[in-house]
Amino acid sequence: MSYPDWEQIKRDSFDDSLMQGSNLPMIDDETPTFMARPLVHTAEELKGADVVIIGSAYVAGTSDYAGVSINDWAAAAKRVRQQSCRYRSGYIQDFDIDVFEHLKVVDYGDAVVPESCQKEQTAESVLEAQANVEAKVNDALAVGAIPIVIGQNSPCSSYAIAKCISEVTDGNVGMVSLDTHWDSQEGNDFLTDDPRIAGSANWKIKTYEFLENFKIPNLVEIGERGMLENPKTVRNYVANGAEFIPMWRIRRHLGIEGVCEKMQRAYDGTDGVYVHFDMDVIGGAGPVGGDILGELAEPIGMTDYEVLRIANEVGLRGLTGMSFICIPPGSKLVYRLIVYVVMYLMAGLVEGGHARR
Repeated sequence: MSYPDWEQIKRDSFDDSLMQGSNLPMIDDETPTFMARPLVHTAEELKGADVVIIGSAYVAGTSDYAGVSINDWAAAAKRVRQQSCRYRSGYIQDFDIDVFEHLKVVDYGDAVVPESCQKEQTAESVLEAQANVEAKVNDALAVGAIPIVIGQNSPCSSYAIAKCISEVTDGNVGMVSLDTHWDSQEGNDFLTDDPRIAGSANWKIKTYEFLENFKIPNLVEIGERGMLENPKTVRNYVANGAEFIPMWRIRRHLGIEGVCEKMQRAYDGTDGVYVHFDMDVIGGAGPVGGDILGELAEPIGMTDYEVLRIANEVGLRGLTGMSFICIPPGSKLVYRLIVYVVMYLMAGLVEGGHARR
């Protein structure tokens, strides 16, 4: 089943909704703002915001990625926003909390992906796209807000956010990372062969190489499994103090509550925490079959509940910024899952006393 166009989504979503389609703030003709939050265009307009939603349509490559249409990957932020507008309000019945009564949430639109980057990706075009994301993230951080970047590939939707957080944090920075892969291959980025690029296969190792206040003992790595990695990679992270929680450990004895307890490692002795959700972590255990991910799918995936429980726990503890990559493309239900992740995280912020009003 193909993904519906915006006109069909409006017909399906607005019949019973308190959000009327004609009143939605629109980024463009097919893209409403996230949860119908106000659209802001300038850094000045961000003042007073608690959470800032930012889109990034950057995809690593100019043809299919992991066997899936590049157009479907690139549309993630737009489609998440489209699906968000089927919901009546910011009220989450699970918690009896209306998030928007406590948090000022705004949508800062999309960081520009240069046209040159969409046709032929060079190191310079990728760095330009990365800089455009950084500019929006820095604007959010400058007013004390939490940037949440809904994107697809590195470096624009991972390293770019980590870099900005590193630069505004005086002390060490912890990381909570969900992923199927360690993204820590040695050597240069496979796409550009340029040592400056923290690309899809090596952004995490570049983060710890380039950003001095990101410390491996404050890394909580969750969700990898199976036979994908070089043993040297995993053993080096563990030997240097990372808290590694593979899916087998979760399923065998730890459980999701045990995972949440061990997330404290990212917070101990740090002044900031970067949270990164690579959504290929759900594999085939999420709301749709794993094959939607193409070559990125692996068994023993994390369930949608487990992802949401971790997101809520992050909110309870607080965070500096967050990013998404590899959002499984083409499924309305998966895009709705991202909406839930953001909203349940913000409910955690409210419950944890992190709301400013």
